[in-house]
Amino acid sequence: MQLFLALPREIIQSFLRNRALIVSLTRREILGRYQGSIIGIMWSFINPLFMLLIYTFIFSVVFKAKWAAGSDSKTEFALVLFAGLIVFNLFAECISRSPSIITSNVNYVKKVIFPIEILPFVLLGTALFHGLVSVFIWLLAYTVLYGLPHATILLLPVILLPLLLFIIGVSWFLSALGVYLRDLNQFVGVLVTVLMFLSPIFYPVSALPEKYQIFLMFNPISPVIEQFRDILYWGILPNWTIYLRGLCISLVCAILGFSWFKNTRAGFADVL
Repeated sequence: MQLFLALPREIIQSFLRNRALIVSLTRREILGRYQGSIIGIMWSFINPLFMLLIYTFIFSVVFKAKWAAGSDSKTEFALVLFAGLIVFNLFAECISRSPSIITSNVNYVKKVIFPIEILPFVLLGTALFHGLVSVFIWLLAYTVLYGLPHATILLLPVILLPLLLFIIGVSWFLSALGVYLRDLNQFVGVLVTVLMFLSPIFYPVSALPEKYQIFLMFNPISPVIEQFRDILYWGILPNWTIYLRGLCISLVCAILGFSWFKNTRAGFADVL
């Protein structure tokens, strides 16, 4: 079998060539999730708000957690916590569903003309919609409580780019591997839960002993969470050295993930 190694151009071309189909499937996925619900798509607003209240109560009231600045403000804790959750939920929604995205769409695999490599794009598009809703809620809360957000918020798309590339690369890898290894779905679910508590979501990196802080940054989403939080709440510019390093790693991840998917997709129909 001839191995296929993707180029960034091929990934972009695949997205642009099928962008109308990706948008259509993403819209159908979002609307289908709330089909038959009384309040429908409003659940995308209610769910993050509800979880925000629960986490804030547990960690700021019960465990008396606070951020590096040492402020006892519950609103500060809630907004900083929520910013971290936005990034993690974007990551978790895609990664958790990736191992079963092909096996749950067998009818697409049987269609030779259907570009099944776009299914992870659909996952990412759906997660991005919910993430943008959460960002809107965050900005609304910040504006009401503190006034206009920092100008650094304009860097939001830039900060999220490495995360999106990393997510799509891992999604391609897991979606293909999930066809051949059905236990993968259970393993990934456990791994995502572990990553949630090993990410600086409920606590700052500085809360750990200095000798352990470097290990936390090996978590692929930790730098993004920190940078996302910096530009949204603290108004601090990102460390561009760390950013560029993460961008390069994420780009390599996307290329390898797409290559893996292309090299293994020939056997999908036989296994399914």
